[in-house]
Amino acid sequence: MTTPAVRVEDLSKFYGDRRGLDGLTLEVEQGEVFGYLGPNGAGKTTTIRLILDLIRPTRGRVEVLGLDPRADGVELRRRIGYLPGELVFDGRERADTFLDFLAEARGGVPRNRIEELAERLQLDLSRQIRGLSKGNKQKVGLVQAFMHQPELLILDEPTTGLDPLMQREFLAMVQEAATGGQTVFMSSHVLAEVQSTADRVGIVREGKLVTVERVESLGKRAVRRVEIHFDSAVPAEAFEDLAGVREVDVNGASLTCTVDGQLDPLIKAAAQYTVIDMISEEPDLEQTFLSYYYEGEAVLDVA
Repeated sequence: MTTPAVRVEDLSKFYGDRRGLDGLTLEVEQGEVFGYLGPNGAGKTTTIRLILDLIRPTRGRVEVLGLDPRADGVELRRRIGYLPGELVFDGRERADTFLDFLAEARGGVPRNRIEELAERLQLDLSRQIRGLSKGNKQKVGLVQAFMHQPELLILDEPTTGLDPLMQREFLAMVQEAATGGQTVFMSSHVLAEVQSTADRVGIVREGKLVTVERVESLGKRAVRRVEIHFDSAVPAEAFEDLAGVREVDVNGASLTCTVDGQLDPLIKAAAQYTVIDMISEEPDLEQTFLSYYYEGEAVLDVA
């Protein structure tokens, strides 16, 4: 059995009476892209800092690439690429000088590898770091995380400050890393950012893990809008109390509603009549994501 890239058990961090993270148990498999989602303040950055042993847990256990981050920190840092959520780059050195320094500290990275990543991200390596915009500093952070082709990439809000074109280029870099067998743990508060690349998604709310699901499974839960046209008027009561069907509006031979989950109950009810046309909007994954925060307080079981 393959050792998980990241394994945490009952990981918790409290700041006095304030909860940063409470009882997180999670495994990230080697070679997968794992999206870690939640709004600002949900506990994403706290999780990452605990995994990297940048802060110490109140309780719980962490294992990264089969090692203890506290005892084996030096070795792990060679094998991990880390992009923090808040970059502090204020040096007078040029971007290329700074990246060369980090490359040497990691045992050496070919200069053409650094230049290739900089070109993809449209980063001018001759500029002083302190004079770079927030977006360009983010590019420096991405280059240093990816350049040594680490076994594990841990990226905290990686597209902050990037324009849409560079966001797409970054996602392409993530897909290439995954194809090459690297593991990616990526936190974000934007579902669309991980939807096209992640294998699984974990959602955290108020310091607690709400659910872990495959991206396609999350889509099956999503709310969609459905419109059905019949050849003649249909009774509204035929579509009442159907599982997952809400906001039913019957107007003569037309029906509109929202469906949360599977379409099967609605389809079977509609099949009692002659259907002329049916329109189903694609599931709104963003709405599904938000529903974990604003619809009820119960914590779901981890899948």
